[in-house]
Amino acid sequence: MDQKQLQAQLAGFLKANATQSFSALNLADGLRMNDAAGYKAVENGLNALVRTQQADLTDGNYQFRDEKDGLVGVFHANDKGFGFVSWNPEDKESDIYIGPADTKLAMNNDKVRVIITTPAGNGRGASGRVLDIEEHAYQQVVGVFNVNGENPGYIGEVTITDKKAAGYKLLVKGDGLKPTDGTVVVADVTDYPTAEKPKILTGLVREIVGYKDEPGMDILQIVYANKVPSEFPQAVLDEAAQIPAEVPAADMADRIDLRDQTLVTIDGADTKDIDDAVVAWKLDNGNYHLGVHIADVSHYVQEGTALDEEAYNRGTSVYLTDRVIPMLPRNISNGIASLNPGVDRLAMSAEMEIDKNGHVVSHNIHTSVIRSHARLTYDGVNQLLDDGTFVEPFYEELAPMLQVMSELHEVLVDMRQKRGAIEFDAPEAKIIVDETGKAVDIELRERATAERMIESFMLIANETVAEHFDKLKVPFLYRIHETPDSERVTKFAEFTIAIGHPLKGDPNNMKPSAFQALIRSVEDLPEGQMISTMMLRAMKQAKYSDDPVGHFGIGAEYYTHFTSPIRRYPDLTVHRLIKWYEKNGTGDEAQAKYRDVLAQIGQDTSTRERRAIDTERDVDALKKAEFMEDKVGMEFDGVVNSALKFGLFISLDNTVEGLVHISNLTDDYYEYDESHAALIGRSSHRIFQIGQPVRIKVLRVNKVERTVDFILVNPENGPTTDIRVARKENDRGSFGRQRGRGRDDKNGQNGGRNRGEKRYNDRNGKRNDRTPQGRRNSK
Repeated sequence: MDQKQLQAQLAGFLKANATQSFSALNLADGLRMNDAAGYKAVENGLNALVRTQQADLTDGNYQFRDEKDGLVGVFHANDKGFGFVSWNPEDKESDIYIGPADTKLAMNNDKVRVIITTPAGNGRGASGRVLDIEEHAYQQVVGVFNVNGENPGYIGEVTITDKKAAGYKLLVKGDGLKPTDGTVVVADVTDYPTAEKPKILTGLVREIVGYKDEPGMDILQIVYANKVPSEFPQAVLDEAAQIPAEVPAADMADRIDLRDQTLVTIDGADTKDIDDAVVAWKLDNGNYHLGVHIADVSHYVQEGTALDEEAYNRGTSVYLTDRVIPMLPRNISNGIASLNPGVDRLAMSAEMEIDKNGHVVSHNIHTSVIRSHARLTYDGVNQLLDDGTFVEPFYEELAPMLQVMSELHEVLVDMRQKRGAIEFDAPEAKIIVDETGKAVDIELRERATAERMIESFMLIANETVAEHFDKLKVPFLYRIHETPDSERVTKFAEFTIAIGHPLKGDPNNMKPSAFQALIRSVEDLPEGQMISTMMLRAMKQAKYSDDPVGHFGIGAEYYTHFTSPIRRYPDLTVHRLIKWYEKNGTGDEAQAKYRDVLAQIGQDTSTRERRAIDTERDVDALKKAEFMEDKVGMEFDGVVNSALKFGLFISLDNTVEGLVHISNLTDDYYEYDESHAALIGRSSHRIFQIGQPVRIKVLRVNKVERTVDFILVNPENGPTTDIRVARKENDRGSFGRQRGRGRDDKNGQNGGRNRGEKRYNDRNGKRNDRTPQGRRNSK
């Protein structure tokens, strides 16, 4: 039986025996799923019921959850007063609409308990009412302090940085620190909105960050607002200081010595934390030897230490425009753990023999001691492979090996394509800032052969490690990308039929090869970008889990993250697991150490990865808005990257994104056609949809809110269509709003940039590992 059938059977049994609780072992025995794989499937099914609030887990036992207690979820506020509660992480379409009178003054991202007052049905979602606020999201806020004597008993107020709380202000009590006017502060919230003061918070200043006009303070406000740890506690620095700067001979004992191999590192020219080295050669039988050697960070960051606790709390390094917030102190990430050339380093190695079809026919995963032969750059390797010239003399002696690597890369690409891996190649931007931190230019990052080659090697190493431990049937941590929901796939398939490029396959059992075939068939057509964008939105986000369900996007049955332990905590965990099983075997006693903690590690590190991505995206949006500040009134060519009820999102060639709000489409009354993801003029029948080139003028820029607004130049020149939008009463009982109001993207509620843009960004976020690309997850 598949996982969904198993979950349904378990849910039915727990409901029929609602007064009792059961262990996973009891239920596995009852289902006669007594082997290790069966027990694991039952445990995964039960944990899924807990996540979807169909069951409670107490002291290791599972029990049916009584629905009268309500559902617990996260409240997503709209600035119009209403909101939605996301309660089921496995079904984002199950969000509950909360009307303005039923929010109980919950703020954005508050954890709330709700009851459903109107069940979902007839094409509309459920509605509900907030019973209680279980946990406030804004326990502290970051913003600019302003002296204000208008509120007796308070020394001033804080203008909150987080734009999701822009409608609120915090009044500052005099019991804490007393900042001066114009300083950026962190304030603890002591009192929350009331019916009398629905937009007022009160609190105490606990930290003064600096003056708002100091260089870099704009980024630092976002870092603090997203609660990204940016300063290492002294205990962590003290532990890091005890780690030697060189590898002592004693640490090399019992490791395979690979220092005589011609290992090289290939990274960006500005990379400081080098965590992977590679080597390759052709074997006599025609196969390839590939060695992927990763810094052994787990040797220095031991479990239970302050270093480990801080790394877990951070979860990942955060890459911002002018700085990196590392997961580990720099004497580790840039020093003893960085695979710098010409020095001995401890490593975790995956040595693979790969045949001409790209299949790993044998492998060895082990600890090692290595010495990088040379530090190569992407630009240097690309120049060598493109035209045979050398940026440095030492590239010449490495040219034969690099040619073998390029050949092996093509073999691996061909293998992934044959199994259906989906390749999206969206451009990434590098924002250039001056010495004051001001954005002065935006450069597009190109992924040429060298970048793709290293990506191929990291992918195959990650797959090899994951397959090795999955086949051992031991607890392990995986990087998973689940099969898209059939409902989303069905909607996407309907969209592709509507525009004349049907997706082939069963929506209930979709294979990545079907998506790949569609992408390849339209990649050179004008509608190719539109289909790629809509496909991305149909997919789930990748995450970490102890459940090895594979990686849909790259068509891999097995996948983990093994290759970047300097900057990702899951990779560090994987290294520890490899060592643990090597030392202690794979019996029940050895498996017990990690069995009950890996699910939580996966959940926590996925959450912290999302925090990092959100922070990076917020900073990028800030700096892109800053770059556009002096371009108001200027015209640019762009492409529609999203058409929604409230307007059009337009991407410029430099990746700056702006909104043409529905209120600024004044040449006609525009209606949204969901099946074509398009805005269509009622009278003129002009159509605007994803992938369509347009000419825009910059209307306004707001750096504080990180927004750019456009208007269309000569919209009357847009193409027309025979499509007619069906005019019907919307879900909330009123016909389409008059021009300039727009509607939000769910249940016909009034909205605008706030909620609609959030949903758009969540489904289309950069570097989210729906595909292998992106600096965060490509290695």
